[in-house]
Amino acid sequence: MSLRDAPFLLLVACAACESRGAATASGTDTLRVEWPVVGGDDEARHYSPLSQVDRANVARLERAWLWSSPDRLLRSGDQVTEPGSFEATPIMVGDTLFLSTALGRVVALDAETGRAFWTFVPELALGATPSDARWGLVHRGVAQAVVRGGRRIYVNVGARLHAIDAATGTPVTDFGDSGSVDLNDGLRWPAEAEKVRSTSAPVVAGDVVIVGSAIPDRLVHDRDPPGAIMAFDVATGTPRWTWHSVPPADAPGGDSWEAGANDRVGHANVWSPMTVDPARGLLYANVSAASNDFYGGRRKGANLYSESLVCLDAATGRLQWHFQYLHHGLWDYEAAAPPMLISIPRDGRLRDIVVVPGKTGFLYAFDRVTGAPVWPIEERPVRASDVPGEEAWPTQPHPSWPPPFTQQGITESDLVDFTPEVRRQALDEVRGMRLGALFDPPSREGTVLLPGWLGGAGWGGGAWDPTQQRLYVKATRNPVLARVVPADPAFHGDSAGFVTDYREPPHRALDITVPRRHRLPFFPRIPESIPIVKPPYGTLASYDMNDGSIDWNLTVGDSPRVRLAFPSLALPPLGAPGPPGPIVTAGGLVFLTGGGESLLALDSRTGAQLWEGPLGKTSNANPMTYRTSSGRQFIVVGFGSGENGRLVAFTLAGDLDR
Repeated sequence: MSLRDAPFLLLVACAACESRGAATASGTDTLRVEWPVVGGDDEARHYSPLSQVDRANVARLERAWLWSSPDRLLRSGDQVTEPGSFEATPIMVGDTLFLSTALGRVVALDAETGRAFWTFVPELALGATPSDARWGLVHRGVAQAVVRGGRRIYVNVGARLHAIDAATGTPVTDFGDSGSVDLNDGLRWPAEAEKVRSTSAPVVAGDVVIVGSAIPDRLVHDRDPPGAIMAFDVATGTPRWTWHSVPPADAPGGDSWEAGANDRVGHANVWSPMTVDPARGLLYANVSAASNDFYGGRRKGANLYSESLVCLDAATGRLQWHFQYLHHGLWDYEAAAPPMLISIPRDGRLRDIVVVPGKTGFLYAFDRVTGAPVWPIEERPVRASDVPGEEAWPTQPHPSWPPPFTQQGITESDLVDFTPEVRRQALDEVRGMRLGALFDPPSREGTVLLPGWLGGAGWGGGAWDPTQQRLYVKATRNPVLARVVPADPAFHGDSAGFVTDYREPPHRALDITVPRRHRLPFFPRIPESIPIVKPPYGTLASYDMNDGSIDWNLTVGDSPRVRLAFPSLALPPLGAPGPPGPIVTAGGLVFLTGGGESLLALDSRTGAQLWEGPLGKTSNANPMTYRTSSGRQFIVVGFGSGENGRLVAFTLAGDLDR
């Protein structure tokens, strides 16, 4: 039996256990069904074969336990380390959950009770949050592998990759330098440690552990931190290879950077989740925008391999193929969702493909080995830029099929109209701005982008049900303003040209302010911001991947603050904006928060909501599910932010009495 066969046989065994029912083998390891990777499996399918919780009994789900993050705001002199949104998805192996907190601490919990076994505190958590981390630090998960007979947990925090003993929570001292390696070593040029961060979990492929990096968009100057993908030996931490996302002038793709820009321009980093094809030894990764997101006057050309899907040999780092979603990108539209490895019927056989839901609202699909598009992708003309020094690319890729899963482009008819006064405010807000089609360029007046910088699809990605050949994609529908102003030479240097208008929040969401109305007259009327467009603000689409068509595309979740602002109106379903995505189970259920304040269970066939678990705070995390050796299935999700990060587990009410 090969290692490739082992996961399949495990799923078969688990399915057999499922058919017998949880009570038939209670207390034995044969009932355990794990969630060993942040995305559920190496292929990032966000799928579980569990069906103990199903359409018929999901209404019986109740809270089993609640865990609170140990993150606290820390000070070091006049500097601050601040935890941001709690966004981690735990992994589960051997009846233990392993997860990262917003500050990159790693915690091991009892998967049955939520009791903490140990906490690992990396050095970054005791340092300072750079001033450009305006919403605090975030981290979304860990990886694991069995090495030399012992399980290790890997976490990339800041500019270091740590290896931790899963049994004790202590550093593996023979990995790298006393348990960690420096992720700044081997970059195209040196970068300050505090400017290179990590948000998504590492991935393990064979005998290497692979990481990208997260670089703040606000860093715009010559030789700002460069992006790279790095691989290290899982046992020793020895560097195995580095792939540079911006090629030198004499390498393939180097001529797509004019006037030596590839020796000056940074970013083009891989911050979002990566995916592994373990049978073929291939790595799939989405490369982000080059510096800066909304102005390319200092990086003329198509700018390979920024804003591209790249396929690398996981053992060597050699590029196998690539597809550039955006040529000379100007919209912060790099794909954030993990590439999903699925198999669909094509030409009378199952074809292995990689699909990526984009921030653009397109669903991109390619042959997993060759990179050939499954359906034609056309280059179509787009509007030119009139920003001085900018040379926008004249065409952009448009998939001809499948259809987009969210609205692309915006007109005045999309503006919110709950009341005549609200409509007037919305029109006033966009007066003088440019509203138009997808890929209209940023401007000095301000261009309204829909989708916005969260998408379309965010880093939470989609979910794949192989039994139904259905792909589920969560979308955010909330515009942002792309307005550029002359760069500040004191902050950006002399060559930056134009940057996002930082007098406003970066990638500012377009909102209008209305007085919050209370039922009790003595309460103050506190101002409330609401989106400038009509709902829905969050949707979930179901694709039938037999032919690429959309079965349904429904509003999902709610926006309580908007509803609270208009208590006397019978508002339609609003939807929840946000980047987290869904999971799907063999029980016929889709679980997600979508960025809302509840965990929802939907019927995977129809999208009908079957259950709601209120959380009380916004959840910006993907859920996960598992079954412990006691035979109980749990559904777990993180929510909250800062010092109020939480992890909650739900299970069937009858099982709580065991």
